Amino acid sequence: MTQSVSFKTVKRFPLLMWILLFGSFITRGSFYMVWPFLAVILFEKFQLSATRIGLILSSAAVVSVLVSFVVSSLSDRIGRRPMMYATGVLYIISFSLLAEANTVNGFVIVITLCSIATALWRPLTSALIGDVIGDSGVRELAMQSLYFAVNVGCAIGPIVGVWLGLTGQQSSFYFTTYAFGFLLVLLFLGFRHFDRQAKIDTLDPIEDMVQVQFDTRQTVTNNESKNDKPKSGLKYVLRILGQDKLLQYLILANVLCMFIYGQMDSSLIQYLTREKVTDLLELVSSMIFTNAMVIITCQFILLKMMSKQSLIRRVQIGLLLLAISQLWFALNPVTMFWGWIAAVIIMSLAEAILFPTMNVHIDRIAPAHLRGAYFGAASFYDFGFAFAPLGGGIILDYFGGPILFLGCGLLALFIIYLYHVLEHMSGPDVKTEAKSTGQR
Repeated sequence: MTQSVSFKTVKRFPLLMWILLFGSFITRGSFYMVWPFLAVILFEKFQLSATRIGLILSSAAVVSVLVSFVVSSLSDRIGRRPMMYATGVLYIISFSLLAEANTVNGFVIVITLCSIATALWRPLTSALIGDVIGDSGVRELAMQSLYFAVNVGCAIGPIVGVWLGLTGQQSSFYFTTYAFGFLLVLLFLGFRHFDRQAKIDTLDPIEDMVQVQFDTRQTVTNNESKNDKPKSGLKYVLRILGQDKLLQYLILANVLCMFIYGQMDSSLIQYLTREKVTDLLELVSSMIFTNAMVIITCQFILLKMMSKQSLIRRVQIGLLLLAISQLWFALNPVTMFWGWIAAVIIMSLAEAILFPTMNVHIDRIAPAHLRGAYFGAASFYDFGFAFAPLGGGIILDYFGGPILFLGCGLLALFIIYLYHVLEHMSGPDVKTEAKSTGQR
């Protein structure tokens, strides 16, 4: 049964949660001030082809996903706090190097480091929210709020970047380092406040919170965490994830979902370019702006409207909207400007439902002591984004745009079926598995 979420619950957010929200806004905003123009910098500096630039970015994305899973799993053992500090330092170092790189190989290495830092920060933040907020209803609203803050930053960042003239200046990557330096200071203050509050409430510091959180799947008391502390080594984590068919189906479904969404950033624009659409730049910029504004204005309205629906039902509704948008893309005449905008509106409504719900779903199924590992595994979703340009480009070359988007629409319907299957699945019994393997 789904718990109804009231917006009054924002008053129950701890100070650390507000810092995470503000930090997500300023860091993603500064990130998107400069990152979208990286391809411009690479082209102007080295005259690289679009294919080579795409290969560099896709390779970095694949490496970052793999590293994110391993390192996020470690956060369950050594604590979220040191991992977030280390990731923040990696952000500062990598973006500082990106501002000074002057060779192709140097850019390849540094872009990979930047992608790793970005891929690490997201699951760590989501896992930390689960650590510091015990109530599932409050935690769900916190996840939604985090997605909202990220989207506001993503929407405002490119506009501010253009306004400040940062479209092709390599030194502009320092803006991201400044933002993360400021965020690390805020995090330090937030953690100190959390520790003081924990002492008042007679709770352990945040690194031990994962052992005392009340979760929908298991409850671990302070006494149990001392006498029967769950194991969270990498081999144990891989064993659990290998047994969790629910998580595996969820990852497959969401990789396919991200593959569909990735077409808007790559194949859709290529399709419109090949068809020589008039006012192409105006159309593309209008679609990006529409996408951001629909998400910002409708996310919490949709959350309120669908609060009584189960997570699976919400996802299926979002996927149905996504399928409709892809079919609209396939059938829309290339000269119909407002037809493209209407399709993007439908797709954006689907995104506002799907993306934050994905994090909530992972939080619901993750055992408390493996929350970092499960959110790290969720970073595999990004494989869909990483391979979207390649897969979409091949279909576009051999079959054309309408077939590509018709296929994406049918794929969305298949994902609805996958969610119907996983609705009747359950995860492994973590405590039984740990005892049967002698791990205590």
